[in-house]
Amino acid sequence: MSYSRLVVEADGASRGNPGAAAGGAVVLDPETGQVVAKAGVLCGHASNNVAEYRGMIEGLDIALAMAPEGSVHVRMDSKLVVEQMSGRWKIKHPDMQDLARAARELIGSRSVTFEWVPREENSRADAAANAALDRGETYREH
Repeated sequence: MSYSRLVVEADGASRGNPGAAAGGAVVLDPETGQVVAKAGVLCGHASNNVAEYRGMIEGLDIALAMAPEGSVHVRMDSKLVVEQMSGRWKIKHPDMQDLARAARELIGSRSVTFEWVPREENSRADAAANAALDRGETYREH
């Protein structure tokens, strides 16, 4: 099924910061509020910021494939990632620069917006990231 609009909720988890890390994403149909996909991606030994970026990229990859001509709205509780991806904050750390570049290449000229949300409003993405850590594997569910 193809969508005209999707919402990605993304988060990261790092047990140790740095430590065992994973990113998580939940893709929602904004018309119905229904979860249409979720994913968790293992990041190895990494910081929470790296895991946040990896969760966002995973969610974008899924959403942009499901809405190739549509728009995507990304919601995250990481002020750092939201501000960096919105172009308001500089990206100084080399790992973050590489991840932001990968995200921008994935986005290309498509319509993607970013919004910071409180941690309490991002529990589904947090659960997706922690599920990858608990399972010990990357997963995607559609």
